[in-house]
Amino acid sequence: MHELAITQSILNIALSSAENAGAKKINAIRITLGEMTGCVPQYIQEYFDIVSEGTAAHGARLEFNRIPAMAHCDECGCDTRLIRFRFRCERCGSQKLKLISGKEFLVDSIDIED
Repeated sequence: MHELAITQSILNIALSSAENAGAKKINAIRITLGEMTGCVPQYIQEYFDIVSEGTAAHGARLEFNRIPAMAHCDECGCDTRLIRFRFRCERCGSQKLKLISGKEFLVDSIDIED
């Protein structure tokens, strides 16, 4: 359910940016989304279709750039991909990991019409 609040924030950012640029319509919004955010792109798009109704963003498509969850192992020094929240180094099995990517969430760009 947290996708609804996040989606409203995405809409607010897009509408504010479009207004500042003097745009009449928003065609697309590009979003970077890390795997560790727990957000589901499909839900965000569905909520967006609802909350954007009657705005310059109605009908806009959301394009997601998914960032994999990666961690650095303090034991063997390798970078490892975290798969389905498995917090173990792929090489040595250690759980002494520091997250290095996967928590990103940002609006990268907005495609508008003047």
